[in-house]
Amino acid sequence: MRRLFPVTEETAAQARADGGAPAAPGAAADREWDLAELAAAYAYPDPAPGAPRPWLRANMVSSLDGAAQHEGHSKPISSAADMRIFGTLRALADVVLVGAETVRQEGYRPARVRAEFAGARAAAGQAPVPAIAIVSASLDLDFTLPLFTSPLVPTLILTGAAAAPDRVAAAEKAGARVLVAGEGMGVEPARAVEALAGLGHTRLLTEGGPRLLGQLIAAEVLDELCLTVSPTLTAGGAQRISGGPSVAVPHRFELVSLLEEDGFLFGRYRRP
Repeated sequence: MRRLFPVTEETAAQARADGGAPAAPGAAADREWDLAELAAAYAYPDPAPGAPRPWLRANMVSSLDGAAQHEGHSKPISSAADMRIFGTLRALADVVLVGAETVRQEGYRPARVRAEFAGARAAAGQAPVPAIAIVSASLDLDFTLPLFTSPLVPTLILTGAAAAPDRVAAAEKAGARVLVAGEGMGVEPARAVEALAGLGHTRLLTEGGPRLLGQLIAAEVLDELCLTVSPTLTAGGAQRISGGPSVAVPHRFELVSLLEEDGFLFGRYRRP
């Protein structure tokens, strides 16, 4: 894996303080980074003094021609390096926010314990694994799946106040914790973030799908996008990484870092 740009402004400043210069494009060794290096490169911002502000990042993969999936799944356009980063981002997060359709399509399972990150999570006051938080208006979910029957921490479901009471009862009977984050049937993104922060979850990660990511973008609650650009072409009519109504003015994000391995580009973009 090669670093094409300095990981952060702080990295560049430190290099100057040490009498050196920030890494030039292609200067880093072409090798597989270990998990500790990836965790440092993708660390959440240090919280400000006082009550920590939630930080919501998204992790998505896209083909060269803009497809977020191939035949309904992201795996065909992913790679081993992409999955290492995927696992690292999960290991850093308090909670993983995901849409119900993505849970159904991707066969979501509970997050698993990663021994390599156990010490760091304990030191940060985090649970052994991040909770999975599903956004669902209908609660049309299979409560016999491992996501509900065998998670290490209870699965969360974010829904609206008008959700069907019998589905809410079924979710709670299955062991899930239901959080109301909207007045009607749907979920309001800002209220979803607030609800998760209210449980102490401030390091937030969303893995989509495209519809959910589009809603988060439109509501201006997304702080960061970790985007893998896969060197593949799929054609067809696959979704982009985000969908839904367009925003009135495109939201400009800043490039924080860019890594490369085997033609895959791993970019980190933050809201200014």
